[in-house]
Formats: sequence, structure tokens, C-alpha cells
Amino acid sequence: MDDPALDQAEHRRALAGLARLNRFSGSTGVLWRALERLAREIKGRPVRILDVATGSGDVPIGLWKQAARRGIPIAVEGCDISETALAAAREQAAMAGAQVRFFQHDALRDPLPVGFDAVTSSLFLHHLSSVDALTLLRQMATAGSVVLVNDLARSRFNYLAVWFACRVLSGSPVVRFDGPASVRSAFTPREALELAHRGGLIGATVRPRFPCRYLLEWRKL
Repeated sequence: MDDPALDQAEHRRALAGLARLNRFSGSTGVLWRALERLAREIKGRPVRILDVATGSGDVPIGLWKQAARRGIPIAVEGCDISETALAAAREQAAMAGAQVRFFQHDALRDPLPVGFDAVTSSLFLHHLSSVDALTLLRQMATAGSVVLVNDLARSRFNYLAVWFACRVLSGSPVVRFDGPASVRSAFTPREALELAHRGGLIGATVRPRFPCRYLLEWRKL
């Protein structure tokens, strides 16, 4: 999906497959518990959330739905470099009646907008080199008071589990290739924590999340 020459129809098919995998693996739930705790601390206004590299928007849309069911006010936005992904995200938000704003942004080249309570990212870090991962983490820490990164953890077991899940849950050849390849290129939880510390996110924690994931969490002091 990182290939800019990828056919638009195949790109959308791959995005749909990734959204299906996110639902199966509970990506929204991985982030929601931390965001719900944050919401209890903030009173009198909506919690401002930015989702970076949002893809087809399934995670921020899922967060908006969770908040709506619990009566928690949030203002959620998502950004991505791909207009194809953003078009799909806007369509999905409209179909779900979710009040999520999407905008185009290259988070590795341009500073993120600031003033958010939480900045999240799901299944993006493993696409990056260590240098770019550091850039992303620093950008996220500047933009928000809380950083939440939900990503794949590299291990032999996770590689086999993702290989199997991609073949069961998606017919997209892009997803079937990208899934296992993503695990191979992912950081281990220990490596992710070292990156966070190198990026100035002192006090960050990394905890395993089922299946095949970890959650990196940092709060500004």
C-alpha cells in the first residue's frame, strides 16, 4: 500500500481488507481504554484526538462510535498523505454518521497541528525506518499531551498468525503480502520503547496487546 503507483481500485480493496483486520484484532479497543481514562480527567469540553496515518478512517470512526455510545464528548480528526485513503475515510464516516474530520498531511515532512489532548497512530510505525519513526514520535509528542501508538510486534509467532489472518480475512493480494511483510519489518516492544526514549518521550510505556500488538503510551509531564 506504500507504492504510489498502486491502482486506485486495488488500493481501496487493500484499505477495506486492512479495516477488516483492524476490526478483528480490536484496534479501536486497544486505544479506547487509554482515551476513556483521559476523558474522565477532562471536564467541560470534548477530548481532542488526532489519528495520524488514518488510512480509511476505521479507527477514528470506531473511537467516535465508542464515545457516542458512552455519552463522552470527543472531537476526532484523522490525517493521511493519500487522497485515495482520505476519500474512502470520508465515505465511511458519512455512511456511519460519524462526525470525524479528515485532512491530507505528510506527518514525516510537515509539523502536525498542535493543541490535541491525544495523538494516536495504528499500524503505521512498522512502515518506517528508525529515523522516520523517531520523527513521527517527536511530531506526535509536540502535537498532543498524550501519545498512543498501536502497532505490530515482531516475532516468529506473530508472523505466522498474521500470515494466516490475512489469508482468511482478505482476498486482497496487497494485504496478503503487506501483512506478513509488516511483521518482519516491525519493531519489537523493546525497540519501540528505546525509540520513544531516544525521541524524548521519557516515561513512555510499552505493553503487549492481543493479538500480535503492543501499545506505546506516553504522557506529557
